Amino acid sequence: MARVLIAMAQQDADPSEVAIPWKVLTALGHAVSFATPDGARADADELMLTGEGLDPWGFVPGLKKLTAAGRILAANADARAAYAALARDPAFAAPRRFDALSVDDCDALVLPGGHRARGMRPYLENRALQGFVAAMFAADKPVGAICHGVLVAARAVSPATGRSVLYGRQTTSLTWAQEGLAWTLGRVLRFWDGDYYRTYVEGPGDAPRSKGVEAEVTARLASPRDYRDVPADAPDRRRKTDGLHRDTATDARPAFVVRDGRYVSARWPGDAYTFAKTLAEVIAEAV
Repeated sequence: MARVLIAMAQQDADPSEVAIPWKVLTALGHAVSFATPDGARADADELMLTGEGLDPWGFVPGLKKLTAAGRILAANADARAAYAALARDPAFAAPRRFDALSVDDCDALVLPGGHRARGMRPYLENRALQGFVAAMFAADKPVGAICHGVLVAARAVSPATGRSVLYGRQTTSLTWAQEGLAWTLGRVLRFWDGDYYRTYVEGPGDAPRSKGVEAEVTARLASPRDYRDVPADAPDRRRKTDGLHRDTATDARPAFVVRDGRYVSARWPGDAYTFAKTLAEVIAEAV
């Protein structure tokens, strides 16, 4: 049994990216604990749990419960059930603070994502967490990062090299194709909050896409070639890239996951099962 830590945003974490890894890892007998910036219980992004507010009428109190696009964009039934079970876990209610974490206290780390700026930025920009991530890489312990969680790893600087811990490694993350599509849809479907799907938005003078997850992660790698996306000739490429298919406990065809040594990365909630299973394989080899 391994001690696995899930570090997450105090608000607005993606429920699928937290609950599915928890479900997979606990089912294998691992002890999963949690950490948040201030050590308070986390709350996932309600829009991703309910789908309410993801349709053009979502700002109208009497109509927002009528979900159409929200049913597609939000967490699916499997992920919602997993999150409901997670919410009853005593460990979830008693997270540690980022500045109290020690490499000696865990065997593996999970960095889930999310996108809503108000909750994600305090997580993505937390220096204590970045230092802890760097220490986990230095100790060669398994680390898994998915979606925006890859930004935490990208921003973690190795004291030995002064570079990102991902420098010299291969990784994926939320791609610009995914982030840009979600942003475009969000500006139409959630027009009163058009930047809901963008954690960081380009300002005057910024190059297009420069604040996207893919751009920042790629800039911190040894070579742009180390950033991985679904190859053009990959089997099931359409299923992996159309944004409509998500992997399941028994179907990995929609997923795209990258492993580099003891580091595992994935793009979005649709990769969550395969991401968690791959990390579990790394943990089994390492512990």
